[in-house]
Amino acid sequence: MENHAHEVYQKKAEELIWLTSHQPVFTAGVSAKESDLLSSKIPVIKTNRGGKYTYHDPGMRIIYTMLDLKNVFYPEKPDVAKFVKMLEDWIISVLAKLGIKGEIRKDRVGIWVIDPKDGQEKKIAAIGIKLRKWVSFHGLALNINPDMSAFEKIVPCGIKDFGITSLHDLGVDISLEDLDKIIKNEFFQIFKNYQ
Repeated sequence: MENHAHEVYQKKAEELIWLTSHQPVFTAGVSAKESDLLSSKIPVIKTNRGGKYTYHDPGMRIIYTMLDLKNVFYPEKPDVAKFVKMLEDWIISVLAKLGIKGEIRKDRVGIWVIDPKDGQEKKIAAIGIKLRKWVSFHGLALNINPDMSAFEKIVPCGIKDFGITSLHDLGVDISLEDLDKIIKNEFFQIFKNYQ
């Protein structure tokens, strides 16, 4: 991913968005605190993305964005805050297509929903990006049906007071193929609105 992002900067490769998944792994962003790792039974990979500890497994859709922000915002100057807002709006739009109201919180990273079963706010998607020479990499993780017990082994994104949820827990069962179609369609809709 980093190599591809570097090639995007050098104009040797096309901008890409990867839709992927990972075997169970914790990733530690640049501001991760050792005290937020409560169990080391799952492998930990240190990354240079923003954020703290998060979890990935095959029950999540990982979205890596390798985009040149100079192109995204042309002819305006690149805008990191606006780019993050675009990513947030993208996932909120995907969730809306699934009948889920996603929201952002000023003091908390990620996309949040109200769980109708208990009325509690819970995170359904995490965001952690990195920019190098205005090219983005890393990205988002949307919970489809992950192993929820793994989140008990970390303080997810450094946030202790709120839970985690998934599409499955909210009663949405969708094939990966259908979800990917929505993710792709909503990307073009959202990013078009910012240009």
